[in-house]
Amino acid sequence: MTRGPQSLRSERGASAVELALLLPVLLILIGGIIDFGRAFSAQASITSAAREGARMAALGLSSSVQPRVTSAASPYAATATVTTACSATPASTDAAVVTVTAPFSFLILDGVSRLVGGSVPSTVTLTARGSMRCVG
Repeated sequence: MTRGPQSLRSERGASAVELALLLPVLLILIGGIIDFGRAFSAQASITSAAREGARMAALGLSSSVQPRVTSAASPYAATATVTTACSATPASTDAAVVTVTAPFSFLILDGVSRLVGGSVPSTVTLTARGSMRCVG
């Protein structure tokens, strides 16, 4: 089956129209991948900070918990809450528990949702909990 010059002219702008239709969807998909990758990295950093804070609380250094958490989760404004602290003579089953929270904002998805009138929350709170047995 051969194509004549008339059939080639009729398909002239088809690829440009397909690109115009699919490019926004692909850009939103790539932006979502980037934002969720950033959120996953932030969650890992905050979890590590919670472990560091629990270690400080387990060693009986409750005053060092917040500075250690702040330095461990440095790009994020993390706050630590010592849920359970170790006593001076802990039992073998006692554990120090630290909860760390930090705000996280989606950059790309928030901007795109504002353009189309969506409802992606601009800031979410990431939470991590660290627990470590008390050293006696």
